[in-house]
Amino acid sequence: MKTKQAFNPYLPSYEYIPDAEPHIVDGRIYIYGSHDLFNGLNFCLGDYVCWSAPVDDLGNWKYEGCIYKREQDPAAPRIRLTNGLAAPDMVQGPDGRFYLYYFMGGTKMISVAVCDKPAGHYEFYGYVHYKDNTPIGKKGEPFQFDPAIFMDDDGKLYLYTGFALQGNPILLDGSKPTEHGPMCFELDPSDMLTVKKGPGYIGVAGEKESKGTPYEGHAFLEASSMRKFNGTYYFIYSSLNSHELCYAVSDYPTGGFQYGGILVSNGDIGLPGVNDVNHAKNSTGNTHGSLIEINGKYYIFYHRHSNRKQSSRQACAEEIQFKNGKFYQAEMTSCGLNRSPLNGIGHYPSYIACNVYGKKGTRFLSMLKHPKAGHPYLTQKGGDRESGEDQYVAHMCDGAVAGYKYFDLSETKEICINICGNASGTVYIRNRENEKPVAEIPVKASGKRKGFSTKLAGLGKKEALFFCYEGKGFFDFHSFDLK
Repeated sequence: MKTKQAFNPYLPSYEYIPDAEPHIVDGRIYIYGSHDLFNGLNFCLGDYVCWSAPVDDLGNWKYEGCIYKREQDPAAPRIRLTNGLAAPDMVQGPDGRFYLYYFMGGTKMISVAVCDKPAGHYEFYGYVHYKDNTPIGKKGEPFQFDPAIFMDDDGKLYLYTGFALQGNPILLDGSKPTEHGPMCFELDPSDMLTVKKGPGYIGVAGEKESKGTPYEGHAFLEASSMRKFNGTYYFIYSSLNSHELCYAVSDYPTGGFQYGGILVSNGDIGLPGVNDVNHAKNSTGNTHGSLIEINGKYYIFYHRHSNRKQSSRQACAEEIQFKNGKFYQAEMTSCGLNRSPLNGIGHYPSYIACNVYGKKGTRFLSMLKHPKAGHPYLTQKGGDRESGEDQYVAHMCDGAVAGYKYFDLSETKEICINICGNASGTVYIRNRENEKPVAEIPVKASGKRKGFSTKLAGLGKKEALFFCYEGKGFFDFHSFDLK
C-alpha cells in the first residue's frame, strides 16, 4: 500500500490544534487536543475537534469533526474569551466507552464527557469528585489543570493534574498553583469519576523543590501526561521554561519519579549550540503533548507557534530515540512522522519550515503580536476557517532564514522558489547552517507570485535546505519545487 508523505505540521495548515494527546484505537491514532483559533485573542477558544490517521499511513489524516462543544458543560461560564476548553485527555473505560477528561477556565473542576466511539459526539458525563460528591478543586486544593488520565494494566485508574508558576501567585479565580509539582488521584473505574485516593504528589519537583536536584532548570509547570513502556512509567510535562517537554521515570504510577531529560523544545533549545530563546530555531512559546509507540518506533507530539503570538498553535510530532529506557531529545523537522527524509522531487508548501528566524534571532512570544521588523514568521491570509490551506512564511527580510529538514536530494537537479514582494537581492541555499551555499537564486520585486529557479546537484540522501535571504525589501515565501 502506498502511503502519503507526512509533514510538520501534520494537520492542514488552517487547523490550530495544540496540546495533542495521541491514543491508538483499533489501528488508528486519534488526536485529542485544545482548539485555538487563527489570530485568536486567547488560548483554546474553539470547541473540541478530533483528527485520526491509520497507524501505517501517518500522512493520511482524517477530520472526525467536532466531538464536544463548550456549552454542553453545565458549568460553562458565560464569557468564553477567558474561559476556554483547555487540554483534554481520553481513556477507554472498563465498559468499552471512551471518556474525555478536560478543564474549562472559570470552573476550578475537572469535567468528563463520554462517547461510545473514540471520535463520536461526546456527551457531558460529570465532574471528578470525592466520595462526598464535592468536585475536586472545590476543597481549597491547588489549581486543577491539564488533566492526564491513565488506565494501568491492572485496571487501576489515575488522574494527574497541576499547574505551577514561579513565586506561587494567587490566580485569577482565587486558586493557588501547586508548590509540590503535579498531583495524582486514584479514581474508581466503576464510575470513572469518584476519587478513591488522593490527591498525592508523585515526586516531580516544583520550582522550590528542584533546587540542587536534577530537576533544577526543568521544574514542573503544567501539561501532565502519563505513559508506560516496558513496565516503566514515564510522566511527561512542560517545564517552567514552557517551550520544552520533559519527562520523569518511575517503577510506580503514584510516586518516586526521577528526572529523565528533555523530549523536545519548540525552539530546539537544549540541542548543541542552542542555549536560549534568543538563539532558538523558531520563536518559542508554551508546549504540551505526549509520547506514543507506533509499530516499534517512538514519537513525541508537541506544538509550534505561528502568527507572531502564542495563541495560534499547531500540532507537530517527531520520531524520538529510545534506548535502554532513556529518551533522547528530538530535533524539530519538516518530515516529522514521515519515518524517512522527504522526496527530492515534488512541490512543497513553505509552511513546513521547522526553522524560521531572522538576523535579530527569535523571542519567546506573548499574547500580543511581536513586531515584524527583522523577523520572518508563519501566517495565513484571511481569518480562522476549516478549509483552504494557504499558510506561508511571511516577511523574509534581510538576514531571514527558513529551514527544512530533511530531504533525499540525491536525484534533485533544480530548485524553484515561489515568492512575491518588493525584495531585491539573493536567496542563498545551504544544506547546513552557516556553511558555504550550495546554490543561490537572484530575486526581484514582483507584485504577483513568481518562481525563481537555480540548478542544484551533488547532494545526499538526508539533507537540510536553508533558504537565506540577503538584500533589500522583503518577500512572502509561499512554496518551493524540487525537480
